[in-house]
Amino acid sequence: MAPASTPPYLFGDLLALARLSWVRQMAARLDQLGYPDYRRSDAAALRLLRRGPVPVGRLGAGLGVTRQAARKIADGLEQRHYVRTERDARDSRVLNVVLTTAGTAYAQAMTEVIQTLNREFRQRVDPAQLAAADTVLRAVLAGDSALRDAAAAIRPPQ
Repeated sequence: MAPASTPPYLFGDLLALARLSWVRQMAARLDQLGYPDYRRSDAAALRLLRRGPVPVGRLGAGLGVTRQAARKIADGLEQRHYVRTERDARDSRVLNVVLTTAGTAYAQAMTEVIQTLNREFRQRVDPAQLAAADTVLRAVLAGDSALRDAAAAIRPPQ
């Protein structure tokens, strides 16, 4: 009789489920605040746009996507009235993405939801567990230099 094999630990599946849960929680909370149309790209895009107008190409670079994908993200935000696009005053070939008043309010609501989720998560785990989770997530990112570099800007838990 063959020995029973141990099924592999499916870390990637668990990580994907955790991300999906986080996104669902964000969407549900934003919906409660009057923003029923959250998309996964919104948080990262709005973080970049809160600093000021961003050319579509730089938006793509900041999000780690192509210019074409960045334009699609900008179009989605524009259809929902969170941004407008306008030609750059110095170079008409450049298309800038600019937050609207509604987009600024959406970005603020999103920031508050993210801060609340982070605070609630910290309350569910002890500091050593949080530090271990941070170490594991950074190890996952170690194989991707662009994302590893982005993660380096996120300070570890204290």
